[in-house]
Amino acid sequence: MSSLSRELVFLILQFLDEEKFKGTVHRLEQESTFYFNMRYFEDMVTNGEWDEVEKYLSGFTKVDDNRYSMKIFFEIRKQKYLEALDKRDRAKAVDILVKDLKVFAAFNEELFKEITQLLTLENFRDNEQLSKYGDTKSARDIMLGELKKLIEANPLFRDKLQFPALKNSRLRTLINQSLNWQHQLCKNPRPNPDIKTLFVDHSCGQPNGARAPSPVTNPLMGAVPKAGGFPPLSAHGPFQPTPAALPTSIAGWMTNPSPVPHPSPSAGPISLATNNAGALLKRPRTPPTNNPAMDYQTADSELVLKRSRPFGMSDEANNLPVNILPVAYPSQNHGQSSYSSDDLPRSVIMTLSLGSGVKSMDFHPVQQTLLLVGTNMGDVMIYELPSHERIAMRNFKVWDLGTCSAVLQASLSNDYTASINRVMWSPDGTLLGVAYSKHIVHIYTYQGGDELRNHLEIEAHVGSVNDLAFSYPNKQLCIVTCGEDRVIKVWDAVTGALQHTFEGHEAPVYSVCPHRKERIQFIFSTATDGKIKAWLYDNVGSRVDYDAPGHSSTTMAYSADGTRLFSCGTNKEGDSYLVEWNESEGAVKRAYHGLGKRSVGVVQFDTTKNRFLAAGDEFMVKFWDMDNVNLLTSTDADGGLPASPCIRFNKEGILLAVSTNDNGVKILANTDGIRLLRTVENRAFDASRVASTAVVKHPAIGTFGSPNIAGGTNIGDQAAPGVAIVGLNNDGRSLADVKPRIAEESIDKSRIWKPTEINEPSQCRSLKLPDNLTAMRVSRLIYTNSGLAILALASNAVHKLWKWQRNDRNVSMKATTSVAPQLWQPTSGILMTNDISDTNPEDAVSCFALSKNDSYVMSASGGKISLFNMMTFKTMTTFMPPPPAATFLAFHPQDNNIIAIGMEDSSIQIYNVRVDEVKTKLKGHQKRITGLAFSHVLNVLVSSGADSQLCVWHTNGWDKQTSKFLKISSGRTASALADTRVQFHQDQIHLLAVHETQIAIYEAPKLECPKQLKSVSSCHCGTSIRTQSVCTRTYRWWSLCT
Repeated sequence: MSSLSRELVFLILQFLDEEKFKGTVHRLEQESTFYFNMRYFEDMVTNGEWDEVEKYLSGFTKVDDNRYSMKIFFEIRKQKYLEALDKRDRAKAVDILVKDLKVFAAFNEELFKEITQLLTLENFRDNEQLSKYGDTKSARDIMLGELKKLIEANPLFRDKLQFPALKNSRLRTLINQSLNWQHQLCKNPRPNPDIKTLFVDHSCGQPNGARAPSPVTNPLMGAVPKAGGFPPLSAHGPFQPTPAALPTSIAGWMTNPSPVPHPSPSAGPISLATNNAGALLKRPRTPPTNNPAMDYQTADSELVLKRSRPFGMSDEANNLPVNILPVAYPSQNHGQSSYSSDDLPRSVIMTLSLGSGVKSMDFHPVQQTLLLVGTNMGDVMIYELPSHERIAMRNFKVWDLGTCSAVLQASLSNDYTASINRVMWSPDGTLLGVAYSKHIVHIYTYQGGDELRNHLEIEAHVGSVNDLAFSYPNKQLCIVTCGEDRVIKVWDAVTGALQHTFEGHEAPVYSVCPHRKERIQFIFSTATDGKIKAWLYDNVGSRVDYDAPGHSSTTMAYSADGTRLFSCGTNKEGDSYLVEWNESEGAVKRAYHGLGKRSVGVVQFDTTKNRFLAAGDEFMVKFWDMDNVNLLTSTDADGGLPASPCIRFNKEGILLAVSTNDNGVKILANTDGIRLLRTVENRAFDASRVASTAVVKHPAIGTFGSPNIAGGTNIGDQAAPGVAIVGLNNDGRSLADVKPRIAEESIDKSRIWKPTEINEPSQCRSLKLPDNLTAMRVSRLIYTNSGLAILALASNAVHKLWKWQRNDRNVSMKATTSVAPQLWQPTSGILMTNDISDTNPEDAVSCFALSKNDSYVMSASGGKISLFNMMTFKTMTTFMPPPPAATFLAFHPQDNNIIAIGMEDSSIQIYNVRVDEVKTKLKGHQKRITGLAFSHVLNVLVSSGADSQLCVWHTNGWDKQTSKFLKISSGRTASALADTRVQFHQDQIHLLAVHETQIAIYEAPKLECPKQLKSVSSCHCGTSIRTQSVCTRTYRWWSLCT
């Protein structure tokens, strides 16, 4: 639909509103999707017209379009569900749960289970998060405020919340003008024409020689009515209509190649014949019809796409931070206006000297102070920015020359050097890829520190491998490469097997940009002749043949939220182009000004914060606001930059790496970036910014998570052991398990582990936990996984829970010694008390394990194992009476129906809650089990016992892989029943073992011991390096000073 047609819709909307056709107005708003009437939406929400609310919303977005849309629909359906519960209409609540809320279980199963648990409460306000839920009206008002923020932040509603500023009765005025013009064209115009119809052009019948009246003084359609609805909201400025849309969206580029050369995009839109495969990539607003190529217009109608760097891995929707109670989203950025040029990293804070020229850089996707660099000498380096140190390096070396082609062997015999064209991290940072100028792609595994291991060596192309990227077709991690041989290839990231080969370019392929739309995966590729092609993973051929601006060598990238597509390139004449593409038309939406006319080399660019663009050009870094074609600002980074420097933002956009003329890298930062580097440098480890599989070079002792970090997901409703608990059942195969082709180079592993010693009182802080219950010895004490509370199990089998409350001194509610937590109990006043049978709880071995989202605790104090609801403290079920008694509990990390139970008789029972039976018994210890820890990366269970022995069991067949006794120092004698606790590091490979005589670090699964620390004094309570120890009846919580 053209922009004029779009404007006509607005005129019709105004006319209908003035004529009081309210129902038709809102129907047209929904069907055209040009204007979202917030006032109408507010009225429906306030009145609780939920079906109409969702029907109106469905014209603009679907549940799974993006995270904002998902939250919008979730808040609405959650409110409807709570209102049904408040009216005690359980049947309706169940119906809403099954029909409306179950869709969210696929994205957040634990949250769905928590919502389901509300059905078991007499009053859902007994749930702590809902304790402040007021009446229906106030709850709707709170939710409406959040919905408005989400809608304003949702890119699909961009330019749809403001009705254009129109004069009253604009459509009538235009028709009057048209009729007056027609009347002036009459051969014999009458002075007072009688207009009886608009269906045909006006013409005066009888000649009378009179002149046509003035268009201004003769309103042929009668008086203009007074101002009606749709008042202009001038605070947001005039409405900007979107450009005309073609019968194909950005996904419509995926069409059969045209045999006719296409014009440059600047010359206008391209007509593409849509086939079924191309139509699949479109996101219709309404259910599909019999016409697979039906057009659904406008760029905003497209699904919010994900950024290609880092690509895939986990959607944001999979980890929605949604709450049961409608609360604010303080961390959410609603709109782009909150950013300014001050947010750009422009202050030089450090310079790294590499020794060779930088060709490519990439920041770690999660540990954002790690920088990966590839050079023109073939060197791969990882730098830890806070310490300014290079922590890992690999030189160019073919791992297995004998398997290489004769062409490559001949090339290497003449010149055994290669430059790097691209380095890139995988989405989770556990792999990194390197594309070389000679045939080869190397894939390394990275588990933190300098642990860089050979994983795959692929002879990917004949000649140079120009680009490399990671993608996730069919939920399988793959590597996409392109090269001088004009081919794009897709490889399995685990095995290195070739999966797809795409041929069709007539020049060397310069870059690739994998992307996805819903379940459709595709790849953009660009060639040195300026051609852009797109491919599905089906080996059918290119879906588009398109010209880049100026026929330049181009790279393409999406904004971080995937809603906007940009490209930057330089042609053979040195002309550079930085443009944004119109996703509806496949045409250039805007071309940015400010790039040099004669660039040296291909200009590199990057995007950040969904707001800014940056490019290295003319010995400086230039910045643009995405919404303004003019140059925003620039910096020369204190000089010393090459003509076209290589640049790269970190994920948050607070750091910027820029290559220098003297074989170095300058790190630029904004205020947040400077604060991040200083914080990490001071602490040596910043746990809030570390991936689950990545560590920095010198981790503090606090790098080990809580003992139940690998616990299963939230437990669903369970009335008896026979009731199934829905598990994840994810594939836990580790990419790191794949063996390299040849033996890896030796690594000085001692550099990885340098724990900080805590030997001065000033390094610790303590806090006495308030307790108005009976004071008893504490048997077990742990953090909750959220870090908001501490759970204790006393020797009398009673659990106690302390929570930090939000106040001025502790806004985050996180655990701290600065503010005392409160002993918490539900309003019912009941206690979580374990079954003790005929045993004396003072003599029993106590144990417990928390579910992943802290909603449930599995616990035992010498009697039966109990399952408690942490929200209500109610006992859900008990099972497995002694003897033997349980001495340690652990959830399987990938299936929370499976529980590992360490027993007093030295056995380990693998218990399936779903079928209420012991699946297998593991025997290998001589004394009771004192510790259990799962590794979801290695698929192993490590057990420890009072016999000072560690055993490794493979979780597939539960066979024992290896075992090892702790090395007791000479002169030390362990107690007969000394506890040994085990806990996996966040990398899921290194294992912490704590014994009364020592603290040791092992590498699973072989149990090699790279580090054994000093002996420690005996403590008979639950001890963990990260948690706290209590040895008396006084609750005292300790933390390391920061």
